[in-house]
Amino acid sequence: MSDKKTALVISAHAADFVWRCGGAIALHQKRGFDVTVACLSYGERGESARLWKEGKSLDEVKSIRKKEAENAAKALNVHDIQFFDIGDYPLVLEKEDKFKLVDLVRAVQPSFMLSHSHYDPYNTDHMYTTQVAMEVRMIAQAWGHNPGEKVLGAPQLYLFEPHQTEQMGWKPDTFLDISEVWDQKRAAIECMEGQHHLWDFYTNVAENRGNHFRRNSGGQSGGRPAKYAEGFQSVYPRCVDEL
Repeated sequence: MSDKKTALVISAHAADFVWRCGGAIALHQKRGFDVTVACLSYGERGESARLWKEGKSLDEVKSIRKKEAENAAKALNVHDIQFFDIGDYPLVLEKEDKFKLVDLVRAVQPSFMLSHSHYDPYNTDHMYTTQVAMEVRMIAQAWGHNPGEKVLGAPQLYLFEPHQTEQMGWKPDTFLDISEVWDQKRAAIECMEGQHHLWDFYTNVAENRGNHFRRNSGGQSGGRPAKYAEGFQSVYPRCVDEL
């Protein structure tokens, strides 16, 4: 049995993994992890305004969004990206969809998982995705679900930063220095042509979190000189041998 380190990102829409944890993906791929990204939808209805304004059809919008996500995944060196094509606004998973996601979780056996904030009044697809992520994690741990399969252990679920943190009740407890892979994340960001207005926004977020990393790693008394960082909120207790 392989002892390969793995991680799983569960993204509501095709661009979310880029803005919110592209640095974590690229960094962990560089560190020897196989990172799998599951896009539950393309964000075709609610997050593709420019394409609709250009008169594109639904199939065209989905095709463009898929290609953008594939290009971004390539820039981040993603191990595997899978598109569930469930639809958005609203995003709703039936039991069969959830079981398909459980199958993926068990196949990947992630060391950790990444998904959205618990609460998002501006985009309920996001908080619904995290509810689903917690549910499929639970099912994947159940010995009675498809007995005989390898059950899931207890991977941490990290919640990546939402768009307006002050409205979401999101409180980061982990900062990750992504400076060494920032160029990859920026390249992935620039693959998302349909949301050009977010390019500089998420660059600013990474710079601000870099400041927070420096401050919380020691500040002027020896903190690491991180220029770019991402913040995450852990859901479950972390079991460690030392702090």
